[in-house]
Amino acid sequence: MGLPMSDPTAWATAMNNLGMAPMGMTGQPLLPDFDPALGMMTGIPPINPMMPGLGIVPPPIPPDMPAVKEIIHCKSCTLFPPNPHLPPPATRERPPGCKTVFVGGLPENGTEQIIMEVFEQCGEVIAIRKSKKNFCHIRFAEEFMVDKALYLSGYRIRLGSSTDKKDTGRLHVDFAQARDDLYEWECKQRMLAREERHRRRLEEERFRPPSPPPVVHYSDHECSVIAEKLKDDTKFLEAIQTLLTWIERGEVNRRTANNFYSMIQSANSHVRRLVNEKAAHEKEMEEAKEKFKLALSGILVQFEQIVAVYHSASKQKAWDHFTKAQRKNISVWCKQAEEIRNIHNDELMGIRREEEMEMSDEEIEDPSEMKETEESALVSQVEALKEENDSLRWQLDAYRNEVELLKQEQGKASRDEDTTKEQQMRLLQQALQGMQKHLLKVQDEYKKREAELEKVREDKLKAEALLENLKEQQSIADEEDKEREAVDCQGSESGTSRVCACSQEKECPVEKASSNSPVKSEREVLLVGIISTFLHVHPFGASIEYICSYLQRLDSKICTAEVEVLMTRLQNTFRQELSGVGASLEKRWKFCGFDGLKMT
Repeated sequence: MGLPMSDPTAWATAMNNLGMAPMGMTGQPLLPDFDPALGMMTGIPPINPMMPGLGIVPPPIPPDMPAVKEIIHCKSCTLFPPNPHLPPPATRERPPGCKTVFVGGLPENGTEQIIMEVFEQCGEVIAIRKSKKNFCHIRFAEEFMVDKALYLSGYRIRLGSSTDKKDTGRLHVDFAQARDDLYEWECKQRMLAREERHRRRLEEERFRPPSPPPVVHYSDHECSVIAEKLKDDTKFLEAIQTLLTWIERGEVNRRTANNFYSMIQSANSHVRRLVNEKAAHEKEMEEAKEKFKLALSGILVQFEQIVAVYHSASKQKAWDHFTKAQRKNISVWCKQAEEIRNIHNDELMGIRREEEMEMSDEEIEDPSEMKETEESALVSQVEALKEENDSLRWQLDAYRNEVELLKQEQGKASRDEDTTKEQQMRLLQQALQGMQKHLLKVQDEYKKREAELEKVREDKLKAEALLENLKEQQSIADEEDKEREAVDCQGSESGTSRVCACSQEKECPVEKASSNSPVKSEREVLLVGIISTFLHVHPFGASIEYICSYLQRLDSKICTAEVEVLMTRLQNTFRQELSGVGASLEKRWKFCGFDGLKMT
């Protein structure tokens, strides 16, 4: 035979045509009433029943493999397969623990014996409940047998060789919901739950720590054993627990009082040892504190460097080159780093504050050194405030740009996105208000620090002015001495006096003109030219800090106060205007030299 072994229906058909009874996997004949005389070829020895694919109903077919159904010949009827091009028959949802199937479309002349003959090939049938309306319910012994019975759904059945309508029908097999199946399934689930609870209980008992051993009762022998254990440092904890239990039980009486007193005395001898151990642990803790403080200071220095990198990246000359997402990430990273830096700084300051509380009054520094440190601290604080002020201003500009972009996107977006964008605008406005308040606070602190620095600078300038006056007086006295020595030369004196008179007459108008002009030195003239060129390039004006940051690239000694005083003197060349609304007010300087030239 050239039939493939993997096609069980073909093998079943071949066996029926050969007149052999189909044998199950256990070796038992599936059709006990089979007549071998019905076959076409007799006398052939039976095939091995353990060979796969010899049953009428094949094993489940993979979903990717097309199902090919063959004609099934039984003793009293014949089953013809459905059209393979039709969709598979519909079934209801499978009930839990389903062992019962509904079979409809039976022939009117079909009996229970014929139904048993067809469906007992799927497995052991427990009960058949047949109705008078051409359907029945079949209950199997196992759940997997239901899947085999569903394979027969859609087959056309014909009793014998008759073509009468009462001897034909189309089988429809579907899941059926039975109370017996549900009850057995629930019993099985309860059994599984009991087994799971038992398994968990065993696991918990296995991992549960063992209970402590019971405390022995008091006796003279046990008392001597405990007294020896109390003298040993390694067994002291166990012995002291036993002693405590005995005392709480009420084992102390007149006869045993001396023994208990000796044990209590032995326990007291461990107090000095425990105090020494505590001192050693405290020493280790101090060393660990020192190591922790050094490590924390090193970490704080690294955090300062990271924050400095973020601040330098937030400056305008580098900030303009980043994208919007990159700016957002940099600002978030900077905020996180500053928060962590502040936490570590507070912790380190707390440690130092505790150490300073322990310092004596003799270790305080001299007042002169304190003043110098205070001045240096003020300068460093002012510089830090300047950097923070600049960074906050740039962040504020970035937020403004984002608000403008959001406004532009809001006009183009649909109505569904308006609510989300309004929330974003509110959040950004709240963030802007917070940033503006913080900026105002920083500006106030900056002004206070700047006022203190200006006072210190004024004191220094006064001292320098006094020194210059003394030097000028000394130079004048030297010149008078030289003039007295030159009195002897009369001819030369007359010539020099005339020349001096002429030169004085020529220089007087120049000095008057110079005294009346607002520009007093060549350096100020250069500054006026550079500032005019810078502002001419910026027609909308620029703040005094922006101008000074540009000038400090050329000369680091230039200060903001000097530039502002010079620009206020030249009212026909520079004009100060206010821009913005509310908390976003900003002073901007503009170049108005051409207008001043027309007016003059």
